[in-house]
Amino acid sequence: MKRILITGKNSYIGTSLEKWLGNYPDKYTTDCVSLRGDLWKGIDFSVYDVVFHAAGIAHIKETKENANLYYKVNRDLAYEVAQKAKKEGVKHFIFLSSMSVYGIESGIIDKDSPLEPKSNYGKSKLQAEELITGIQGDPFKVAILRPPMIYGKGCKGNYNRLANLAIKIPIFPDVDNKRSMIYIDNLSEFVRLIIDDSKSGLFYPQNKEYVCTSKMVEMIGELHGTNIRMTKLFNVFLKLFPINTVKKVFGDLVYDKKMNDYKNRYIVCDFETSIRLTEKCK
Repeated sequence: MKRILITGKNSYIGTSLEKWLGNYPDKYTTDCVSLRGDLWKGIDFSVYDVVFHAAGIAHIKETKENANLYYKVNRDLAYEVAQKAKKEGVKHFIFLSSMSVYGIESGIIDKDSPLEPKSNYGKSKLQAEELITGIQGDPFKVAILRPPMIYGKGCKGNYNRLANLAIKIPIFPDVDNKRSMIYIDNLSEFVRLIIDDSKSGLFYPQNKEYVCTSKMVEMIGELHGTNIRMTKLFNVFLKLFPINTVKKVFGDLVYDKKMNDYKNRYIVCDFETSIRLTEKCK
């Protein structure tokens, strides 16, 4: 029986993991803690085998005014939690980072790709990675997860914006692109395997299939009874606008499939089924 502490009591990923591990009541016990305020500092970490750090700031527009907040929460707070975990005898620390540490909007990422984050979100995550891995050592193991876009029922972010668009619009560009994404249940199962194996190092969980934005939007529209006409008429104009929004939606951005430590053993749901579950009863 492993006892796991999840930081980020109201985080989507943290609560999803807690629910997922609840399917194995004989193997895990989980507690979730909020890091707001200082009450968490009084918690005895020594009773836990694993700390999964999901608390952080994401999905808010970056401004000069909130830039410091990213470093305060995503970097400094994460490091403080890791230090407490090590000091109090936790043997396994799992840090939820992001694909954003690479700082690119399009392309193929492999294990040799440079780390050049552009956003405060990406920079704060990378700096947290560096601080936390700097204190690892027997018996304190550190696993860093860099997932791509995460989606699932109730998840915020780019997927949700595209899904809402798919329900409303009659026409959409037919672009044959590829994106790495991961469904929340697949991510939760990946974390479960990391916990079971006490793994340390860098990890890049993603769905088995790359995702085509146009096909995903079409699929979501069909599930909601929207007959979206897919057209290539806009494709030439899209290439004339090399702005971040266009790249994020229609460009290629994938992890090399060789970056797969578990050979898809964590895939519990294929892409089509995951979209149906995400859009169910929306």
